[in-house]
Amino acid sequence: MFVNQYDVIVVGGGHSGSEAALAASNLGSRTLLITTNLYNIGQMSCNPAMGGIAKGQIIKEIDALGGYSGIITDKSMIQFRMLNKSKGPAMWSPRAQCDRLKFSKEWRLTLEKNVNLSFYQDTVIDLIIKNNKVIGVKTIFGISIKSKSVILTNGTFLNGIIHIGNKKKNGGRISENSVKGLTEKLKKIGFLSGKMKTGTSPRLDGNSLNYSKMIEQLGDYPIEPFSSLSKLKIKNKKKCYITYTNVKTHKLLREKFHKSPLFNGNIKCVGPRYCPSIEEKIYRFSNKENHQIFVEPEGVNTREVYINGFSTSMPEKIQYKALITIPGFEKAKMIRPGYAIEYDYFTPTQLKNNLETKLIENLFFAGQINGTTGYEEAAAQGLIAGINANLKINEKKPFIIKRNEAYIGVLIDDLIYKGTEEPYRMFTSRAEYRILLRQDNADERLTPIGEKLGLVSFDRIKKLEKKIKKIKKCLFFFKKKKIKENIKICDLLSRPEIDINDIIKYSLIKDFIKKNNINKKILEQISILIKYKGYLLKEEENVKKMLRLENIRIPNNFNYNKVKSISIEAREKLINYKPNSIGEASRISGVSPSDISILIIFLRKKNKKYEKN
Repeated sequence: MFVNQYDVIVVGGGHSGSEAALAASNLGSRTLLITTNLYNIGQMSCNPAMGGIAKGQIIKEIDALGGYSGIITDKSMIQFRMLNKSKGPAMWSPRAQCDRLKFSKEWRLTLEKNVNLSFYQDTVIDLIIKNNKVIGVKTIFGISIKSKSVILTNGTFLNGIIHIGNKKKNGGRISENSVKGLTEKLKKIGFLSGKMKTGTSPRLDGNSLNYSKMIEQLGDYPIEPFSSLSKLKIKNKKKCYITYTNVKTHKLLREKFHKSPLFNGNIKCVGPRYCPSIEEKIYRFSNKENHQIFVEPEGVNTREVYINGFSTSMPEKIQYKALITIPGFEKAKMIRPGYAIEYDYFTPTQLKNNLETKLIENLFFAGQINGTTGYEEAAAQGLIAGINANLKINEKKPFIIKRNEAYIGVLIDDLIYKGTEEPYRMFTSRAEYRILLRQDNADERLTPIGEKLGLVSFDRIKKLEKKIKKIKKCLFFFKKKKIKENIKICDLLSRPEIDINDIIKYSLIKDFIKKNNINKKILEQISILIKYKGYLLKEEENVKKMLRLENIRIPNNFNYNKVKSISIEAREKLINYKPNSIGEASRISGVSPSDISILIIFLRKKNKKYEKN
């Protein structure tokens, strides 16, 4: 029989739950991971890929803090691409196509290696709460398990309903049951919930496709691993392909809109705006004659392929008829239809910035339960929740990651201060300090923090120290040495028409690179630091301004009703959110810059020790 008292219970074994369980157990907490099906740990429910625009940065940040999503991705990678290379370095985003089965298997093996982590296959349907503090969970089989803290990472399983045409069935994923009872329990306590929708695409038999009619999409070389600890020789093992829908596809689907749950009223909630179904794309962009479709292999040893860009909840027959109008799909065999799923989420403004709920002490929410979409966003929240659950039960200060420190900080900050009414997806445009938050410097930004938390290994720190030493040495060399018409290397490189590859052709630089073992990644980073020096300095100055606002503290018992000049909406929001600082108050939706100015003046009058802005 299992132990009946744990430090941390993690409910759900997806990306969020896996990171949460490992973080808590690696920090010394006796942790129990409860999930409905142990064979589906780390399951890629949608497309078999990690990273992408802004999401790649998040995976790098998880890795830098001591999380495992980057390591698992590297072990299961079958193709690598760096997206947005034609744009500035703030936009560069790594993306990996993964072997779906291997990804899940590697997560399971990694979790099982941790001696502080136990597993239990069951479904949590209730919480044990005493004096507004969670002290355990109850399962569908009537078992009560005690713990000092609980992290809910339920994904799309809370009252999940799967839609394929007019067919509906309860489920959190195809062939997996939804979780009933937990939402109702939380709502009874006082939590506000809503419904969201997401969807997935049909899977096809790769052997039935005609790839000669598609555009071949090769992986990049050399491959850049997501984790700084990866010693694997990663190879591009599979090709992806691109094809397009056409007028015939659109006409067929448009004529059957009334059979789509989105259009016939069966689904009333909102789906991800930036990842719409094929029906939504045809409806919203009626002037477009085609839409891009990505054909992505599910793994090395399977014929199954994922049809990215064709998410749909149309009836199976209509899905198939539409698919075979697409070039290369004329003789396609469908292995599994696409479907939509609607599920419960909880308004994330009900969370503290350590992802603990405001209503119930020691209860944490992470992942899609907070209204986010995507493996990467879920994994990031799981990592932060796991860290903070451990810190809380050990009576230590919470770990709060700021907007200027990481995309993870932007993600959590947006959720708790702005909330979301549609599935939240991370983009580079959401980060105001994105030139500072690049994928190439995630380790420099966050690994020292990970070391202080106790999650980062000695090997990782040594690697980072070597990297920083080489960067400094290289920068010094570029600033001092002169080439071509007696111009300093850094001055030449700062010219927009000069690339790092133009510079390294000179024998002086070639010798330096060889002697000091300077690799391509370091040279690329040196180029960014020199070329974007002005932008980097400007962002650093903006960070200082923001931090000055963070340093203007707002007392816990502050009476906003005394500040008569602020708007009614701002007063209501401030009373509800209870921000700790002017910086936090400024990010609350509905609080205007003029409200902030009035608040600063009022605080200064009340307390002269506050610094001038």
